[in-house]
Amino acid sequence: MSDVSFNSTIREGEAGFGDYFALLKPRVMSLVVFTALVGLLAAPVPVHPVIGFCAILFIAIGGGASGALNMWWDADIDRIMKRTRNRPIPSGKIEPGEARTLGLALAGLSVVMLSLATNLYAGAFLAFTIFFYVVIYSMWLKRATPQNIVIGGAAGAFPPAIGWVAATGSLAIEPVLMFALILMWTPPHFWALALFMRSDYDDAGVPMLTVTHGRRATRVHILVYTVLLAILSLGAAFSGIGGVIYLSVAIVMNALFLRGALRIWRRDEDASEADNFATERSFFKLSLLYLFLHFGAILVESLLKPYGLGGWG
Repeated sequence: MSDVSFNSTIREGEAGFGDYFALLKPRVMSLVVFTALVGLLAAPVPVHPVIGFCAILFIAIGGGASGALNMWWDADIDRIMKRTRNRPIPSGKIEPGEARTLGLALAGLSVVMLSLATNLYAGAFLAFTIFFYVVIYSMWLKRATPQNIVIGGAAGAFPPAIGWVAATGSLAIEPVLMFALILMWTPPHFWALALFMRSDYDDAGVPMLTVTHGRRATRVHILVYTVLLAILSLGAAFSGIGGVIYLSVAIVMNALFLRGALRIWRRDEDASEADNFATERSFFKLSLLYLFLHFGAILVESLLKPYGLGGWG
């Protein structure tokens, strides 16, 4: 991707604060902040509120830096896809070079400040996460393989582990389980999106599974990954991050998620596009609730433990 092809873009209006904020992918950032906070609070080491606030702030800034660099690199395909053509760069409000400079500056700031506020391991972990998302996923995997989201999903799975490391200075089985939970959740979540937005990826030439293997194969993959996710999710209930509350949430949400995956798997390819769209979009929305409630349950369990109420007692 080169800035040259965009230098001639006519700016439709001066960029405001909202445009620069949108460049940081605030929806993705909110997921980063929440899961990192859960990782921080679930750690067995108490963290001073000021240090905890700084840790989450700098992790959020690092997530925003990743978003800005991703938008800089993907500006060419963002202009083609309906879902992304109104982003700040393809809409002409922000120049690619501005986005790149902002992203690099925020990346450096977040890594240095997280290292100073917590420990070097957390800072190095955040630096690796930004590198993984921008270079490994955005620059390489996204346009090279239909397994892009399977492998690249690791970038979005790192934040709870970073939060844990910020608190403890080391890893353990609990942050690995939180990482694995997001990693296994990411493929069915994004493949559902790809199903009802397939034309976008076709037009942009992005080798999502829907493009390279078709809708039917994608639906099978969604079901398989949902089953594996359910096994992992329920198993985590009996670990250090689990407990009665988490297990209850996991049972209900996995039952709903499996039912949704089965509905997608059973879809008739000859059915109307409207019916398929509704089913796939519904599953996509459910996936957001699925992850939020799982990590919300982990958070509740961790907050109750000091009172002898969380976990398995």
